[in-house]
Amino acid sequence: MVTGDNIQTAKAIALECGILDSEAAAEYPFLIEGRIYRALSDAQREDVAEKISVMGRSSPNDKLLLVQALRKRGHVVAVTGDGTNDAPALHEADIGLAMGIQGTEVAKESSDIIILDDNFTSVVKVVRWGRSVYANIQKFIQFQLTVNVAALTINIVAAVSSGNVPLNTVQLLWVNLIMDTLGALALATEPPTDHLMLRSPVGRREVQALYQVVVLLVLNFRGTSILRLKDDTSEYSNKVKNTFIFNSFVLCQVFNEFNARKPDEMNIFFGITRNRLFMGIIGITVLLQVLIIEFLGKFTKTVRLNWTLWLVSIAIGLISWPLAYLAKFIPVPETPFHAFFAPLRRCFRHPSRQPAQIL
Repeated sequence: MVTGDNIQTAKAIALECGILDSEAAAEYPFLIEGRIYRALSDAQREDVAEKISVMGRSSPNDKLLLVQALRKRGHVVAVTGDGTNDAPALHEADIGLAMGIQGTEVAKESSDIIILDDNFTSVVKVVRWGRSVYANIQKFIQFQLTVNVAALTINIVAAVSSGNVPLNTVQLLWVNLIMDTLGALALATEPPTDHLMLRSPVGRREVQALYQVVVLLVLNFRGTSILRLKDDTSEYSNKVKNTFIFNSFVLCQVFNEFNARKPDEMNIFFGITRNRLFMGIIGITVLLQVLIIEFLGKFTKTVRLNWTLWLVSIAIGLISWPLAYLAKFIPVPETPFHAFFAPLRRCFRHPSRQPAQIL
């Protein structure tokens, strides 16, 4: 809480609101006056900024200095304000929230979000739904990456090595229909949950794509012997093998859609019964896949599979569930990989600047 009020008034309000936990916490640097903070050096301000809970007797410049110090430390900063004096801090923050009723026009123009009812609880709803939209987009993109990486790798490696591709054009169009249309509908309709308010940044993991590529490439090169198709004619056995690869690939995507629902939660089935659209799309996808394999072979250049091959295809897809569970134990670095190269990129963009200025 940053306010221009007297430090004792600010302390009393902060204790009542729970911003300060106790009298013991109501001391420097948790409780600080603006004049003391602005007198610190840049390095000291950055150190103290992460500990401050309440700042009293502050000027507009003090709030701006606090925002700048927190951002330099890598924090994502949100600022609320209603006055003209709050405009610099609202503009400097990652997210500026202005009051819609009591806020001045200058504050509204400098902010990113306007709280129309001046109610702070609305901020929680904004964050909740904003995170939900972002999470759903992230799930869909992660699902798309898995499908694209696996499909391209399988076909390119097979084409270069043997001259034949296991997935033909019609089959790839069907996979793209699952990936783009049905996948978007299934993964973009997840309602917001309480877990979203506690989640930390999650890195993309390509474990599923790697698993699918390895399994399907093994089937492509050794599938005839693994599936014991040597007794059949070579042309027919090749069609069975390619149909089995196509079926296994599609079922991998169906099972992986469950993983994509909860990329950072252990229980991927939590709340699944409340999303009837997701369950309906999964059911339609499986039904259409059965129809394609069993009845539309002339159109998709596939052949019918026996129950044994169907069960093996299901088993290959089912393995993606425990694999995704184990992958969630892989630690994700707090600093994104590309962040390490940011200073170097700035050097190339601004060669006239000194390295100390850029870093």
